Amino acid sequence: MYDVKFVYGNLDRNFVTEEKKKKVVALLSGGLDSQLAIKMMQEQGFEVSAVAIKTPFCDFDCGRGCGFEIREKADDLNINLKTVYLGDEYIEMLKHPKHGIGAGFNPCIDCRAMMFDAAKKHMEEIGAEFIISGEVLGQRPMSQHGPALRTIEKESGLVGKIVRPLSAGLLPETDPERNGLIKRENLGMIRGRTRRIQLQMAKEYGIENPPNAGGGCLLTEPQFGVKAKDLFEHTETPTINDVDLLKIGRHFRLDEETKFVVGRNKDENEMIKAIALPGDILLEAKDYVGPVSILRGKNAKIHVKFASSITLRYSDAPKDQHGIVTVKNDNSSEEISTEIAIEQSYIKFRM
Repeated sequence: MYDVKFVYGNLDRNFVTEEKKKKVVALLSGGLDSQLAIKMMQEQGFEVSAVAIKTPFCDFDCGRGCGFEIREKADDLNINLKTVYLGDEYIEMLKHPKHGIGAGFNPCIDCRAMMFDAAKKHMEEIGAEFIISGEVLGQRPMSQHGPALRTIEKESGLVGKIVRPLSAGLLPETDPERNGLIKRENLGMIRGRTRRIQLQMAKEYGIENPPNAGGGCLLTEPQFGVKAKDLFEHTETPTINDVDLLKIGRHFRLDEETKFVVGRNKDENEMIKAIALPGDILLEAKDYVGPVSILRGKNAKIHVKFASSITLRYSDAPKDQHGIVTVKNDNSSEEISTEIAIEQSYIKFRM
C-alpha cells in the first residue's frame, strides 16, 4: 500500500509545545492546497493567521459563493482571516507587468509578488515569523517552477521567509529551517499537477469534500484574456468599472475608440444598466424581449444605428421585420426604426 507519509513527512505532532507556539501568516485561496499547508503548520504547533486576496479579476464576493467558502474554510481551520483588496494598483501593474503574461492575460509572477507583499505587511503587523502558501512545485507552468518561485520571493522582499509546506522538502532551505523553527523531515515533497497525494492528506486531516483543482482568476481564461488585452490596448488607464464590464455580455470592438457590449440574459441586462456611466449609450428593443446593450467611447454616437440593428438581432424580433430600438444617452431618449443586422455585418467586430 502506498505510504503517503513517505512523501510529505512523518510529522511529530508534539515536537512544538504550546508554550513555544509562534505565529505564521498563510495566503488562503480557499483551495485544498492552501488548507493543507495550514493544517501542516498547525500540526507543527504554529498559530496561523490567514490573508485572502481580492482583485478586480479574482473577487471572491463576485456572487459565485467563493467569499462564503473562504470564510467558512477559515472558520473550519480555526484561524483569523484578513481580506486585502488590490484594486487600482493591480490594474496599474497589469498595464506593464514586469515579468510578462501567461497564455491568457495573466501576469502570474507579478500577481503573486503583490499577494505576498500584502501578506508581508500583515506578518509585520502581528509579529509573525514567516509566510506560508499552498503552492506546489511544478503545478502551475508560469509561477510555480523553481526560478519563478525565487523571483516572487525577491520581488516581494521575502527571500528566505516564504515556506511552501507541500513542496518545501524539494526547495532550498528557508530562514525558518536555518533558525530551527521547522524541520525538513516535516515538510512535503509533492511535485507536479497530480492531486492524489493531496487527496490522501485531506482524508487524513478530515477535510471533507475537498475542492477541485483550478484557479479562480478570470485572466487565465483564454476568452476573457482576449477581452482584457483589448481593453488595455485601447484604454490608457482602465478603471474598475471598465473591468466590471469585461465580465458580462458579448463584446464588440467597433473602432479604436468605441466598445459595444450586448447583454446575454436578464441579470446581465441589469448589470449593464448599473454599470453605465455618463456618456455611455444604452440600447434596448422596444417591443420585444431582448438585450440591453451599451456603447462606450469617444465615437459612440456615430455607431448608434449599427448598434441598434445588432441589438435588435439578439432580441426576439422576427428576422424579416424592422423594429424599434430605444436609445438612451444621459438624460435624453430617442427611438430608432431599424432592420435586423445580418451576421456577416457584425461578426468580424466580435471578440
